[in-house]
Amino acid sequence: MKWDRWLAIFFLTAGVGYASYSGVSYMLQLQVVETTANKAHPPSGQVEKGDVKSEDVLWRTVPTTERPKKGEHFADLVIPRLEAKMPIIEGTNEDELERGVGHYSKSVLPGEPDNAVLSGHRDTVFRQMGKMQLGDELRVVTSRETFVYVIQKMWKTDALDRTVIVPREKPVLTLTTCYPFSYIGPAPERYIIEAHLIKRLTNSD
Repeated sequence: MKWDRWLAIFFLTAGVGYASYSGVSYMLQLQVVETTANKAHPPSGQVEKGDVKSEDVLWRTVPTTERPKKGEHFADLVIPRLEAKMPIIEGTNEDELERGVGHYSKSVLPGEPDNAVLSGHRDTVFRQMGKMQLGDELRVVTSRETFVYVIQKMWKTDALDRTVIVPREKPVLTLTTCYPFSYIGPAPERYIIEAHLIKRLTNSD
């Protein structure tokens, strides 16, 4: 009976410890999303003050020497509708997804021609993804440029569907997260947002 009691205490302590760690981890993930509620966003078609329009070519191919390393915070995703800004981290392993939106390393970088794929947890960085609408802007802000995308399509698909990461003929930004949003445990589906590049801004110094 004595061993049974100590075993029960051990499992109870371990459970409380795990719950506390999970709670702290969850709160830290929520904190990576920065509010932009007090920052004005220009209407579509207008350039932010201090920025200049680029050349006619919308995209930019990033040289090998400038490509981000695994785990690097190399850009921010700004979503005006949600008044939110969140870091984009290179890689989609759990370590990266705990720090922000993960960039699928086998896809092109945002702003490059082809399909750039970003993933995020449905209960942290992408917890309000269901509020997005067709025509909404998504902005990827790097140290030198801002790439403006407009949402063209939103849909649900099977968790094993790999067609969302296939190459595309035009510059596309694809956001993916688990679905249903309120599902407990490993979700059976994915929620997908596809946005097309419409504008490239050069950030002022």
